[in-house]
Amino acid sequence: MFTHVFPRSLSLRSLHVANLLRLFQIPQISYASTSAKLSDKTRYDYFARTVPPDFYQAKAIAEILRYFNWTYVSTVASEGDYGETGIDAFQQEARARQICIATSAKVSRSMSRWSYENVIRSLQQKSNAKVVILFTRSEDARELLVAANRMNVTFTWVASDGWGAQESVVRGSEAVADGAFTIELASYEIPQFNKYFTNLHPYNNTRNPWFREFWENQFQCSLQDLGCGRHSLRDVPFQPESKIMFVVNAVFAMAHALHHMRQSLCPNSTKVCEALKPGNGRKFYRDYILKVKFDAPFHPPERENVVRFDNFGDSIGRYNIFHYHKEDNRYVYRKVGYWAQGLTLDTSLIPWPSQLPPTSQCSDPCRKNEVKNMQPGDVCCWICIPCQPYQFLQDEFTCADCIFGQWPLANLTGCYDLPEEYIRWEDAWAIGPVTISCLGMMCTLFVIGIFLKHNETPVVKASGRELCYILLLGLGTSFAVCYSALLTKTNRIARIFSGVKDGAQRPRFISPASQVAICGGLISCQLVVVLVWMLVETPGVRKEVSPEKRDIVTLKCNSRDTSMLISLTYNCILIILCTFYAFKTRKCPENFNEAKFIGFTMYTTCIIWLAFQPIFYVTASDYRVQTTTMCISVSLSGSVVLGCLFAPKVHIILFQPQKNVCTLRTPTTRFSVTTGQGSSLSQASASNVVPTVCNGREVVDSTTSSL
Repeated sequence: MFTHVFPRSLSLRSLHVANLLRLFQIPQISYASTSAKLSDKTRYDYFARTVPPDFYQAKAIAEILRYFNWTYVSTVASEGDYGETGIDAFQQEARARQICIATSAKVSRSMSRWSYENVIRSLQQKSNAKVVILFTRSEDARELLVAANRMNVTFTWVASDGWGAQESVVRGSEAVADGAFTIELASYEIPQFNKYFTNLHPYNNTRNPWFREFWENQFQCSLQDLGCGRHSLRDVPFQPESKIMFVVNAVFAMAHALHHMRQSLCPNSTKVCEALKPGNGRKFYRDYILKVKFDAPFHPPERENVVRFDNFGDSIGRYNIFHYHKEDNRYVYRKVGYWAQGLTLDTSLIPWPSQLPPTSQCSDPCRKNEVKNMQPGDVCCWICIPCQPYQFLQDEFTCADCIFGQWPLANLTGCYDLPEEYIRWEDAWAIGPVTISCLGMMCTLFVIGIFLKHNETPVVKASGRELCYILLLGLGTSFAVCYSALLTKTNRIARIFSGVKDGAQRPRFISPASQVAICGGLISCQLVVVLVWMLVETPGVRKEVSPEKRDIVTLKCNSRDTSMLISLTYNCILIILCTFYAFKTRKCPENFNEAKFIGFTMYTTCIIWLAFQPIFYVTASDYRVQTTTMCISVSLSGSVVLGCLFAPKVHIILFQPQKNVCTLRTPTTRFSVTTGQGSSLSQASASNVVPTVCNGREVVDSTTSSL
């Protein structure tokens, strides 16, 4: 006897028989033993089976969990080889798919009802593990459901073929079994066998010594009575065993192997030749049984069902996946998928209670702007940490900064360049300062035009035409030009009347050419500073990003704010000196009242500049306010000079032309210049100044010491 088609479904018995048969080198083909241990060829080297080992259904269960993203589950296994090795295989598959086991429990048939309830309580301890994996015998699965029903506890069960699609497991516990996924070996009915079996009776099946006992038990009668033998199996409900297909396949596999061996060893004979004697079990197993490949007999034409063995003697893993739920007011097992080296599910056949699958995760999913902070040694439990607004998700565990000038995309998968902001011509922030500046430029051009037209009149000549034109040019171009001209003008007045007071000779360098030269020298100092500044900080634009929010990119001049303020230091010195000389000459006679207007100009300018600098720094956080403030401050500085210094002269030229005339008086030996209130400023030699009468007032001749 070379082979043994094992008629028992328990793997434990196959293990014992396989150990015995290997001593005699007798091959064995099983139709129902699924233990993974039987794949160990170092111990069971003559064993083959037409059913797949349990690690295939462990893989199928793990793929179901991964499909629904159930990453945190509990397990229950029956004590013994089936449950323990099956759940071990599942744990390996779960780890490979980053599925965590919340708690594991074992059950046995010797347990009391209270022990099953304790198992349910242990499962409840992990409240986030709402899915429970069962690798149990059908009896253990039934007791667990009964205990859960008593305790009114519900889980989403995912069970092995120990539960399968058996009605006996869920009877009385339908409500708590609702929503369960179960796995069963993919099989099909064989109508030929059903017909054969239902035609059997004790008188045509004498070869089976147990059939008489089965008959009496089925019809609750004794074959000693004549009426007992008149019953028929066609008259009773018949549900064939699902593993019949595997029994048929095992028999055909043995037959194919024997046929191929006879053809190989006895090619010219239809009988058993001498080459088959004595039988070589090792050769028969390795060269013929393991190489068998044929289409399963009686299989439906729409299904491919090849019978073959791998190098470990295992068959191909094929499983039907059932979902237990309520249809038309009754609970049914509905086939919703299939597994054969890969999972196929039809979720449209699954009626979820809330239209969505339940969740079974250790931690809730993080929101789109959060990353997972994993607990040490864990892959399923985490803490969600929000990313900063300027960060994107490098992966599900890492927030990465966008570089300056970029901002995260809406889906946080990367960054994009922020638009560059600056004040545009059409912005309200630009319209105001530009309007003020244009009005100032128009007024300046108007004054220049008036002065050019009345260039030879006393008011223009007495104002120092050359410095006035330089000053008007500076109002539209540069602070340094403007305040250099004013400083030259106030210094000249101060020197003239200082000389008058001291009775000294006529001051030097008060001629128009000298004044222009002095003014040019003062302007050149600022020009040197600007040239050095341009070499240190090349002109251009730079992008400035808000260091706090980082969501605004501003285009600014390449120079820093501090550099610009440092460059204004020289202008501040000019303003201070101008103010000093304006204050010093504040008591000049009324005939020399231009000093008074210069004083008004400089006092107002000082106020504007003292207010401008702190405002410039305080508004640095908003480039619009800062730029607008700076522009308006510049315009105000020019407007003050234009209004306080030139407006009185323009008024006389346009509206009081009768005052814009002069008559030359004969030189005298001495004359007095009064300051008002009858006080005398000093006595001056006639050789120092030439008096001129303008509009009834005595002033200094513009050709010698004009103001």
